[in-house]
Formats: sequence, C-alpha cells, structure tokens
Amino acid sequence: MTTMDNLPEVVSPEEWLTARLELLRLEKEVTRARDRLNAERRRLPMVRMDKPYVFEGPDGEVGLLDLFGGRDQLVMHHFMFGPDWDEGCPSCSSAADEIGNLRQLYVRNTSLVAVSRAPYPKIAAFKERLGWTFPWYSSYASDFNYDFHATLDDRVAPVLLHFRTQEQLANEKGTPWSDGPWTPDMNGEELPGISAFVRVGDEVFHTYSTFGRGIEDFHNCYRYLDLTVLGRQEAWEEPKGRAEPLGLHVGGPAMRVPDRYDV
Repeated sequence: MTTMDNLPEVVSPEEWLTARLELLRLEKEVTRARDRLNAERRRLPMVRMDKPYVFEGPDGEVGLLDLFGGRDQLVMHHFMFGPDWDEGCPSCSSAADEIGNLRQLYVRNTSLVAVSRAPYPKIAAFKERLGWTFPWYSSYASDFNYDFHATLDDRVAPVLLHFRTQEQLANEKGTPWSDGPWTPDMNGEELPGISAFVRVGDEVFHTYSTFGRGIEDFHNCYRYLDLTVLGRQEAWEEPKGRAEPLGLHVGGPAMRVPDRYDV
C-alpha cells in the first residue's frame, strides 16, 4: 500500500532533468567503482579442484568437469534444498525463477547450473513442478556442499559462515539468524551462495564464491525494483514510510515458493 503523501515532489520537466543529472553523476561514480571491483575480483587467485566430487543429474553420475558442458567457465547457484525437505527454499526459488534462457552465457563460453544436497529425484520433481529448464544437480553423494560452505556442519567440516569461522562468529557479529555464536543445533544448516569456476583443459579451478547480500542481485527482481519509486518495499529502505513493507525479503514471512503466490 502506497503512502501517497510521502511520494517524491512533483516538479517541472526542467527541474526533474536537473535532479536527474545530479543522480547520474552519483550513478557514474558507482559504475566506475563497480568496474574497479569487478577487475579486482578477476584478479583473485584461484584454487585447483583436485577432489573427485560426484554429482547426480538426468544422465546419472557426473564429475565437476562435466558441469561445464564443454565450456570454459561455470557459474553455480548453491540452492538450498536439504535431503529431507519436501521442496526447495523459497528464497533460492525466487532467484531460480529469474533464470531465463542461458544462451547469452553460452555464447560467452560460460555455463550455469544449480547444485543442491537433496537427492536428484526430489530435485527433478521440483524443477518440473516450477517449469524451470536450467541444469540442476544433486551433490548428495559427496562432500561438495560442506567443502563449499553451502551446508554447515562442524562434524563434517569446519564451519565458515559468510567467511567467518566459529571463533569469529562467537566474538564478532554472530550468525545472521541469531546474532550469536554457532551452536550444535545449527549443524546441517543450508546456505545460499554463488560460486564461479574456470577450466584449463581438464583441470578445474575455483575462482570465486559469495554469500549473503553478495547474491541479492539475483533475487526478487531487485535490479528492477531498485529503479522504481517504491523500491523493494522492505522495512529498512529510505525514505521511510513510503510503502508498506511486504515481508517478501529473503527469509521474510510472506516469501513463498513461486507457484504459491496468488498473482
């Protein structure tokens, strides 16, 4: 619901253009900063992937190299879907619902896949239900999720939550959902994330991973909503009081698996 008395000021086209040019100056600063950041990301060192991970897909078991589909680069969504869950995470599903035709990646020699720990039959059924066509694999038979900190369990691998160790979680900000330290009841926690890989011949290298707000551009149509006057319609946004928060933020009370929305 829009609070009409808190909408932007109504001005003449000339006044709007003056204000727009000032905003354009700020946008260009961000664009140049983003270009510099992307360049630094490309300069990150990389890690050779020597562990023989096993994934299951529509054609049976495959290795990490197979996920490239013969291309040189691979982008991977770590999709939250635990082995005992009946359906995928609503937040990850909102990101997946925005994955369209992959030809623009393919012509740039890059593949995209999703990986979850749920057994492949569950993944295949959920994917068919939502009408998605992107490649999606199960890592249930390997340690892949644990090694990439997309499933956290200190009985299997040291916890690294958003690149913070258990000690750092206890002494610094804490977990995002509790603001406190890691506790044993959190073992098995699934996390969303995105990782990138490159292959040189038959060798695969891990080049990048991000979690938390690092993946928000791929959620909830944020890239479009940030262009609008009402924005994301979330409680933290400025100006305050412009739009009623919808509760559709990641983990929000109104977030649903996409086919459960009444729209």
